[in-house]
Amino acid sequence: MSALSSPAFLVDEGGLLVFFNEAAEALLGRGFDEVGHVGPAEWGGLFGPYDEDGETIPYEELPVVQAVRRGRPAHGSFGVRAFDGAVHAVECSAFPILTPHGSQGGIAILWPVEDKAPAEGAAA
Repeated sequence: MSALSSPAFLVDEGGLLVFFNEAAEALLGRGFDEVGHVGPAEWGGLFGPYDEDGETIPYEELPVVQAVRRGRPAHGSFGVRAFDGAVHAVECSAFPILTPHGSQGGIAILWPVEDKAPAEGAAA
């Protein structure tokens, strides 16, 4: 994941943020070593994500959560808030991950969308 040039996030089956790469660090404005392992309620509060109207997207509707729970890829579009308050429009593709030991999680790969302006007020 560290070698990817696209922002990527790794979560465990309970939604704990396990890791994000340097590209995600550039998008968010802070590194994983500063943010650390945070649960879904915490990372939702830190970065959003937000729908087109600037409303927080419920945890259960996020692509990475759907991928983990359904065991198949999921996709979505939303805005994420960086630590400087800027909201960036992204496309997200998420995939379930199964380890040889039977544990489960998911990876979310984000693609910044420059031509799509995030909702006004989403940074509030």
